Amino acid sequence: MAGTERAAFFDVDGTLVRTNIVHAFAFYAMNQGSILGTAWQTARTVLSVPLFAAADRMNRKLFNEVFYRYYAGQSEDRLETLAGELFEDVLRPAIFPGTPRLIEETRRAGCRVVLVTGALDFTVRRLAEHLGADDLIANRMRFVQGVATGRVVPPIIEGAHKALAMRDYCVREGLALEKSFAYSDSFSDYPMLAVVGHPAAVNPDVRLARVARAYEWPILRTTEA
Repeated sequence: MAGTERAAFFDVDGTLVRTNIVHAFAFYAMNQGSILGTAWQTARTVLSVPLFAAADRMNRKLFNEVFYRYYAGQSEDRLETLAGELFEDVLRPAIFPGTPRLIEETRRAGCRVVLVTGALDFTVRRLAEHLGADDLIANRMRFVQGVATGRVVPPIIEGAHKALAMRDYCVREGLALEKSFAYSDSFSDYPMLAVVGHPAAVNPDVRLARVARAYEWPILRTTEA
């Protein structure tokens, strides 16, 4: 029997903040320690941008698989340390003006606030804490002896898998999915929006805006206070 409590599930990139996971990787790449290592990582990141863009357009799951291979060989301790600096230098300044208000509105409506993102968990954990989120659903890097393998623990959190993760979360926590809310800016997140009773498009791309108008979903802007 479904629970009576409900959640508000938020995509992160483009919905709550103006950055994306490529920005996070670039930050890690440019702060790896030695000048030679930093130069190589930065150059490799710049040269890979067209590959990232092409993979993202073709298939979001493929994009994640290709993208996270670039973390292979990086120290877990160093990544955790840099994650704090990433929050202060990159993520915190990128929070949209309307993000705190939107989150507060869902909390006042009695929702549990949950961030759902394809980013790595250590990358967005500080952001989730800062925004007062109750929980975080994110990708987890597989580490062996403290070193990143470049592979995430399956299933990869993206597209339809976001919706499945949200459903599993509601079952586990005794929440009512049909009474819950979801917010995203991207058409690729259509499954996570369609699975809840109250979806909303936030700063939507062209395709999502079209779908939102067709289904009469609310269209919101966090880009404005």
